Amino acid sequence: MTTTTLAVLVPLLPALGAAAGLLLGRTAPGFVRPLAVLPTLTALVIAVFVAVRQGGDQAVDAATELTPTGSVPIELALHIDGFAALVAVLVGLVASCVQIYSTGYLRDDPRYPSYAALVSLFTSAMLLVVYSGDLIVLLVGWEIMGICSYFLVGHYWETPEARAASMKAFLVTKLGDVPFLIGLFALATDAGSFRITKVLGTVASGGLDHPTLIALLLLAGVAGKSAQFPLHTWLPDAMAGPTPVSALIHAATMVAAGVYFVARLLPVFQASSAAMVVLAVMAAVTMAGSGLAALAQDDIKRVLAYSTIGQLGYMTGALAVGDRGAAVFHLLSHGAFKALLFLAAGVIIHASGTNSLAAMSRMKDLRARVPDAYWTMTVALLALTAIPPFSGFFSKEAVLGAAEHVATGHTEHAPGAAGWIVLVAGLVSAVLTAAYATRLWLLAFRGRGIEAPDHGRQPLTMTVVLWVLAVPSVAFGLAYGPLPDWFDGRDLTPVLTTSVLGTGLALVGVIVTYGAWQHTSTLAAHIPMGAVAAHPGGDAGLVEAEAIASHAPAYGDVAYAPDPADPGRLLLGPLHRHAAVGFHLDAVYTTLFVRPVQAGAALVRFLDREVVDTYVRGAAALPRWLGEAVRRAQTGNVQTYVSALLAGTVVLVVAALLVATGA
Repeated sequence: MTTTTLAVLVPLLPALGAAAGLLLGRTAPGFVRPLAVLPTLTALVIAVFVAVRQGGDQAVDAATELTPTGSVPIELALHIDGFAALVAVLVGLVASCVQIYSTGYLRDDPRYPSYAALVSLFTSAMLLVVYSGDLIVLLVGWEIMGICSYFLVGHYWETPEARAASMKAFLVTKLGDVPFLIGLFALATDAGSFRITKVLGTVASGGLDHPTLIALLLLAGVAGKSAQFPLHTWLPDAMAGPTPVSALIHAATMVAAGVYFVARLLPVFQASSAAMVVLAVMAAVTMAGSGLAALAQDDIKRVLAYSTIGQLGYMTGALAVGDRGAAVFHLLSHGAFKALLFLAAGVIIHASGTNSLAAMSRMKDLRARVPDAYWTMTVALLALTAIPPFSGFFSKEAVLGAAEHVATGHTEHAPGAAGWIVLVAGLVSAVLTAAYATRLWLLAFRGRGIEAPDHGRQPLTMTVVLWVLAVPSVAFGLAYGPLPDWFDGRDLTPVLTTSVLGTGLALVGVIVTYGAWQHTSTLAAHIPMGAVAAHPGGDAGLVEAEAIASHAPAYGDVAYAPDPADPGRLLLGPLHRHAAVGFHLDAVYTTLFVRPVQAGAALVRFLDREVVDTYVRGAAALPRWLGEAVRRAQTGNVQTYVSALLAGTVVLVVAALLVATGA
């Protein structure tokens, strides 16, 4: 087969698996799991073949006109360069691991068939975005991911948290998608085509008439999809969905799509210095704010959610300094260790019966109950903290090195101000990342108190994938040598200055957090928390759903717990209560947007019921009154009818005489 044919099969196979899974889910349930796993695994294998054939050489381009439009044509186009080839392999790997993991995690879930089909469709949509060479086709995949996330985040729709989270994710991302769509049409109008290659050619020739406006409109959609400030608030709440869904969204699909889109169209953004500075500020605020918020969360998955927001900030920061190679390098590295972190967190939640770090910190020897999750999560947290030689060190160092080059004027790919903004924020975030990662590890695995519950060994399908993902979490960073041949050719070798600064600050964060934990952990034995023990006999999905639903009743909030033994409380001081609720951005949005919309809706409802309906009711009332008047005359008495007839005749005769005499 040609490379083009193989590439078409990569997004097509998961989509066919999704359709078959939905059709056979009830009639032939025995086929559901094979239809979930095998098409995705096959797509991964084919994506690897495509990557090997592409080999970082000339991009593979193929197109056919999808439909005539009378103006700008829409084409079914493929554009597979080194970026697309490697990102597709990441998507296939993570999706395959998620599907295999889910067969054990949701083994008793009655809605597993629809869940598996939606995961396959989600995967297909992301692969369509990755391989697409036409912006409209890319938009189709972009929007399919949005609707899939709505259903998957709301999988536990019986719980109010899941219902609210799915609606919030849908609305916030759609808020960004509206200007994004306008930006796409404006870009195509200036370029005369939706083809990515033609758009980039127009940019290179200086043919964009409104580069700043287009870039800012597109950034709104990117901020929503990739959960960047100020449209990031949906992602922590999306943790109400099943853990495998969280792994898929955070590691390789939805949130990665925005970063990948900017990397694909980076010259469009580089055409506007103002847009690059805005991108840098957005990345800096995202990195710092998410690091502080992660340090205050009690839900283990919300810690990881804010971590994802911060790491995406590093990627957008790399793009803001014009280095898409560093951005995609960190996207690939982060995809492996973040998927591992979430899947390991699912094992821990199942074993402990809670998603609360405060409750876990009062369980002794939890690490002995989940040795696979303990060792693999330790590896993933070291990668997240960017400790050498783990993968996160090399990819994060590539970002900091790129920012340092721009800040010191060694390259003109971006404004110097953007370089300084990203560099300073990246170094501050390095401390915060190390702090919240250390806090999570200590509270989850170094608890003191009652014996951790023993739910037995986890299913093999849940533990094997952890070790599979641990391999790239350890070793992928060493690919910094050959990766430039797949990307733009820019060197990704660690720079001494930023390497020493970044690693040193990370170690400071580890040491300070460990000292704070030593100081506060003695309080845990004296101050018991309302530990939430979910039903121990259920599968992992049921345990997680119960843990999420019971967190707020136990602690008073879905996000944090009033735990004096929490080292994050000591480190943040008075800032803790603000960081725990995401610095009140939800409250701000409620005041600025939600309440006015609700008030407007109430006004419209009032006008509809009390004004519009009044006219409708009035139009019906007049004939009804006339009918009632006529009905009263229908007495059924013949004498009355004859008398009325004679009276009417007399009146008519008198009237005729008066007219005839001219009176």
